[in-house]
Amino acid sequence: MTRKALILVEGSTRGTGLLFVQAAQRLGLCPITLSAKPTQYDYLVAENLNAIRVDTNNLDALIRECSQLRATYDIAGITSIQDSFYATAAKLCQYFELPGPNPVSIERCCDKFAQRQLLAEAGVPIPAYGVATNAAEVQSAAAKIGLPVVLKPVNGSGSRGVRLCRNLDELAAHTAYLLGGKHIWRSSPRVLVEEFAQGPHYCAEIVGNEVVGIVAAELGPPPYFVFREITFPALVTDNEHDRIVDVSLSCLQALGLGWGPTNIDLRWTKHGPVVIEVNPRLSGAPDPQLVQLAYGVDLITEHIKLVIGDKLNLRRRHSHTAAARILLPDRDGTLDRIGGERRAAAVSGVAEVNLYVEPKTPIIRKGDSGDWIGYVIAASPSPAQTEAILQRAVDLISWSITPFPALGE
Repeated sequence: MTRKALILVEGSTRGTGLLFVQAAQRLGLCPITLSAKPTQYDYLVAENLNAIRVDTNNLDALIRECSQLRATYDIAGITSIQDSFYATAAKLCQYFELPGPNPVSIERCCDKFAQRQLLAEAGVPIPAYGVATNAAEVQSAAAKIGLPVVLKPVNGSGSRGVRLCRNLDELAAHTAYLLGGKHIWRSSPRVLVEEFAQGPHYCAEIVGNEVVGIVAAELGPPPYFVFREITFPALVTDNEHDRIVDVSLSCLQALGLGWGPTNIDLRWTKHGPVVIEVNPRLSGAPDPQLVQLAYGVDLITEHIKLVIGDKLNLRRRHSHTAAARILLPDRDGTLDRIGGERRAAAVSGVAEVNLYVEPKTPIIRKGDSGDWIGYVIAASPSPAQTEAILQRAVDLISWSITPFPALGE
């Protein structure tokens, strides 16, 4: 009997990749990762998992590889964990006549300027915005919108290259960074200049056309947008919940989404919910773990079931509060030591402790998700209890960083 396989286009270095592999195996599938560099994913080597080296930026090469795999396996589904390859996976699904999202909708959505245009046309509340390809256009758009503004690459994720510019000096400095060759662009440089929407940050977790729940996120200090703590479900009123759900569903309609997972970042401003970004994919770690701990809904397993054409089950099994604290360094330098994770993991109510770094690792903060050095997840029946457990565990983890020598030393 031919074994059923799940094809994953690239993996993840932050824990989600292994969760996808494990979920696929529980469903009786053979997970096969196609990657330009399989060795970058530790879990593939550690678990002796199937991985094939292939140019994942070359659709024809991926089609050839999948066609060859069909001689040995029954390919039940194809997907990707990374947003930059999600449209590629959708094209493969289309080619092999497998369940998947509309690749055109995914590509349009991943272009933040095109996304803004479609949302604006549909009347979805979004920040004022403009697009620029040079410094003069950045200044012109910022003057029209009014400082402070947020500058971000039109394509990208993880808050890479995203910065709040509160005055003309910060605007000029970040424009020079983005357009002066320091930022790595996947395509021709285009900068989104955006009104700074102020208020609590939320994220709607959606599968198909159903909002599974709403995440609350605390961000670090400006000018960057780095998550520090994530809580599920968010403590919002019934009115706030309903308005966030209504706006989120209107995003799906405006962008031609509604198949599979979507997560939508919003701010609750003085005018109500304002959409910051629509991500046409499943959230990365630790969001899926939080949803499972709080509601008993395994988003990763349900996503794979959708990919292979099985029936979903998003029914809530229980109602707890889960939260994750992101571990962030306070300086650049060389990590001398990091420890305490075993004691933290032993605290009652702690579900997971995940450290990304080891001693002797150079720490260079860039003000994006790449600054994370780990996270701690806790869950309990109440928000206050979860927060207390989380703090107790985080206090047990410590590290030291020796600053890099100054130039000339």
